[in-house]
Amino acid sequence: MLVVDDNKVIRQLIRVNLELEGFEVVTAADGAECLDVVHRVRPDVVTLDVVMPRLDGIKTAERLRADPRTSHLPVAIISACGEHEVAGGVASGVDAFLAKPFEPTELVRVVRQLLHRERRERPEAGGSDGPDGGEDPAAADDRPIDDRPTNDRPFDGRTSQNASGHC
Repeated sequence: MLVVDDNKVIRQLIRVNLELEGFEVVTAADGAECLDVVHRVRPDVVTLDVVMPRLDGIKTAERLRADPRTSHLPVAIISACGEHEVAGGVASGVDAFLAKPFEPTELVRVVRQLLHRERRERPEAGGSDGPDGGEDPAAADDRPIDDRPTNDRPFDGRTSQNASGHC
């Protein structure tokens, strides 16, 4: 699991909540660092903030999708930007959206669902039992993506990113 956010407090909050649920978490401070770390760590899921220095979350997602080594990785945007303000995520191949502030239980559910989907689509990715090393059917949320609460549904692409590029 790779958590990318320029705010250290938010990175730590996300990391701690996921580690409490048994996930192994590595963090990065921006998109450029993410692209460096992702090849060393080889995470099962990546979460991205949108507004970050050097390389924003949408451009980072585009680069992850363009690279054959990372094109399969489930990517979630976790951002204070509204879903419609980051609709560019559709073109970037973002799999889920979670608005800040978020409930820790929703964060964990979204990550488990993305991990569960990634394991189904890549059977060779199996490993040990548990949330970060293989499928844990009792822990995975099998609700279809479209049945998620409104703050973390996939992008619908109806509007474009706001003119300023900031939220």
